[in-house]
Amino acid sequence: MANRGSNDEDKGDGSQSSEPLLNDDHHHLDSPDDNRPQSSCAKGIRWTHPQRDPSLERKASGYGALALQRPRWMMNCNDDYDKENGMRGIIQLLSIVGGLLIVFMPDGVHRIIEEWGQIGHSGQGLSTWPTDFSRGILPIPLHSHNDYWRRVPLYSAIEVGCISVEADVWLFDEQLYVGHSLASLTPNRTLASLYIDPLVRILENQNPATRFHPDGHNSHHGVFDTNPEQPLTLLIDFKTAGTALFPYVVSALEPLRSRGYLSHRNGSAIVSRPIIVVGTGNTPFNLVDSVDSNPHKDIFFDAPLEEMWEGLPEEEHPPAQKPGSSVYGADLDASMPEPPAAERERRTTSDGIGQGKSGAPENPEAYTTSNSFYASVSFTRVVGHVLHGKVSGSQLALIRGHIRGAHRRGLKVRYWELPFWPIGLRNYVWEVLVREGVDILNVDDLNAAAKRDWTIPSGWWPS
Repeated sequence: MANRGSNDEDKGDGSQSSEPLLNDDHHHLDSPDDNRPQSSCAKGIRWTHPQRDPSLERKASGYGALALQRPRWMMNCNDDYDKENGMRGIIQLLSIVGGLLIVFMPDGVHRIIEEWGQIGHSGQGLSTWPTDFSRGILPIPLHSHNDYWRRVPLYSAIEVGCISVEADVWLFDEQLYVGHSLASLTPNRTLASLYIDPLVRILENQNPATRFHPDGHNSHHGVFDTNPEQPLTLLIDFKTAGTALFPYVVSALEPLRSRGYLSHRNGSAIVSRPIIVVGTGNTPFNLVDSVDSNPHKDIFFDAPLEEMWEGLPEEEHPPAQKPGSSVYGADLDASMPEPPAAERERRTTSDGIGQGKSGAPENPEAYTTSNSFYASVSFTRVVGHVLHGKVSGSQLALIRGHIRGAHRRGLKVRYWELPFWPIGLRNYVWEVLVREGVDILNVDDLNAAAKRDWTIPSGWWPS
């Protein structure tokens, strides 16, 4: 540091260091008369003697270094080179921007589609119509299990095309509240606010009275504009005592009933309307089947599927399954237990004994389309757990027997409490049920089920 300080000091007379940065002997480097080759950028440049920077010389001599300052001709050359590169960069930027404009500002048919319906553009006022609430939504056989858990109940299910939704209903102080448990109930989440009133608004929108259709409010189009004849099933799970709850449900349905939106029985015929109401849980079968308690005949029953097992017509018991054979198209396991027998003794006004059990008949042949719509059962409880990643022969025989018996009665098969994890196992069980002919798939993950391509077999889980 001391050496640096001594070198940085100027002489007392104000002159610079005795060791100049450049000697006069070097000035010929900048002479225009030397024989150096001239580059294209140097042509026409006025040659000048480089000027010394005293401060630069002091700094350079302080470090004992020889720092040559670039000649001015070289600086001018670099300036021209930078300008040339700058122009190239601007041209490249304009090319990129032009390409982006082509992507984000399409022309022709693409521009028309992008701008369709906007003010001042093609198609202004032509992109909407009175019944476009569910535009482009195709109904699919999915049941939105515990639908009230979703961020937007009912609408989320309709958005993916579900044709069935579920609401758990509790009776307190003559009001019907919706929730999975007592702890989840709130004063404003009621059967009316979450389901009845929204359905009325949706259906009135789908059945407008216009100058083209002045009697529109008397029509019976469903929630799906792509298939107006497709009804939506409202599955009401009775959580409190069914005998007390039933008349309140009948009364709560009046806004839909008075507008002619509820499917109902007319003698032996079923009159199809936009909404089908089905009672499950503690719903008493004897009240559903009675004209006194169900005078409009517009509430149907969720029958016990486990009581409908039927074997193959030509065999009393399923044949034995060959070792190592696959389930589909294979012989069935002779070790399969006898199908569950119907419980013959029940109290006709019982509550809290499970889905399809309250007020149920002794003879399962009593379940017909005149009083029932679904035939359901817990998959885990009746069919059992799916071990080793695939449905066993005996389990498949049980499923096929359930479907056979329910379809003979004209009822739609639904299994609830399906495995939900691992995801591959869940998808595999869905695939088995769909292939075997289950009418409605009970799901929690609506998007996964709705987007699945059921036409492509995925093979045995987890492959």
